[in-house]
Amino acid sequence: MAPEATAPANAAKFTLEQFHIDRTLGTGSFGRVHLVRNRQSGQYCAMKVLRKAEVIRMKQVEHTVNEKSILEVLDHPFLVKLHGTFQDSANLYLVMEYVQGGELFSYLRRCGRFPNHVAQFYATQVTLAFEYLHAKDIIYRDLKPENLLIDAQGNIKITDFGFAKHVPDVTWTLCGTPDYLAPEIIQSKAYGQAVDWWALGVLIYEMLAGHPPFCDDDHFKLYERILACKVRFAAHFDLDAKDLVKRLLQPNLSKRYGNLKGGSSDIKRHKWFAGVDWIKAQNGQIPAPHIPNVASAGDTSHFDKYPEDHAPYGATGPDPYADKFVGF
Repeated sequence: MAPEATAPANAAKFTLEQFHIDRTLGTGSFGRVHLVRNRQSGQYCAMKVLRKAEVIRMKQVEHTVNEKSILEVLDHPFLVKLHGTFQDSANLYLVMEYVQGGELFSYLRRCGRFPNHVAQFYATQVTLAFEYLHAKDIIYRDLKPENLLIDAQGNIKITDFGFAKHVPDVTWTLCGTPDYLAPEIIQSKAYGQAVDWWALGVLIYEMLAGHPPFCDDDHFKLYERILACKVRFAAHFDLDAKDLVKRLLQPNLSKRYGNLKGGSSDIKRHKWFAGVDWIKAQNGQIPAPHIPNVASAGDTSHFDKYPEDHAPYGATGPDPYADKFVGF
C-alpha cells in the first residue's frame, strides 16, 4: 500500500523534451541514473530511467510504484527529493535532486575506516531520517553506504527508495542488501521498523571497522553468521560505539534499541551520541567532517564513468505495460 497523502506541489509531471541528458552517474539491473539539465530553468537533476520490460521481468512493479508514491510524500533535509515523474511506452522516469558529492561508500573506501566523530556525524543524520520515515509508517529497508550520497555542504541524502514500503504494522517481503539484513527477515518472520535500526547498527560498525560485521561471499553462510550474531570488535573500537552496536545488532526484538518503549529516543540518548545537539543536527547546523570538492552545480567528478550504451529514450507507439504503471 502506498502512503495516503497528497503529493507536494513540487512533484511535477515532466516530459523528456524538457531535459538535456548528460552522462550516466550509475547503472542498475533495470535502468540507469543520468545527470540531466532542465532546459528552461538550467537546474541540474538526477534522472532515474527504468526499463518497464525489465521491471516486470524482475517482478519489481510493486517496489517501483512504491518508490514513486513514497518519494512524493517525503520532505526531509537528509532524504533525496523527487522533482517529478513521467513515462513513455518503454521507460519510467524519476527526476530527483542531484547530489554532487558522490556516495559515502566511495569516501569510506578511500579512508579505510572513519574516526569516531565522523561515523557519529553520519549516524546522527541517518537516525533523524529514519525517525521521520517511521513517523510516516515507512520502512526504508535498504541502508548501505552506497545509498548515502554526500551533498555540497557535506550532509547526507538517503537515496534509492526502491525497497521502501508503507507498513503501518508488519510485512514479510524478503528484500534488502544481504550484509544488512536483520535476522527476522532471513527467518521469513513478520517484521517492522526494527529492521532499519538493525541496519543502522551494521552501518555504524562498517563505518568504524571499514567492513560489515558479518561477511561471507556465500549468502547461505552469511545468513548463518547473521543469525549466530557473534560480532567481533577490533581493539581500536570506541567502547560506547561498541555498546550501541551491540544494542542495535540484537536478534531479540524485545531488547533491540529503537524497538523498545523509548523508541528512537533510546538511540539518541545513548552515550555514543553524548554531546550531539539533535536540534542543530536536524537543521544541518553541525559542521560536516568532510566537504566534497565540488566545482559547479553540474560537477560529476565524484561519480564513476559508465559506457553510454543505453537504448534511445522517448519511445513512442503502443504501450504493452500501460495498465501496470497508471499515473506514473
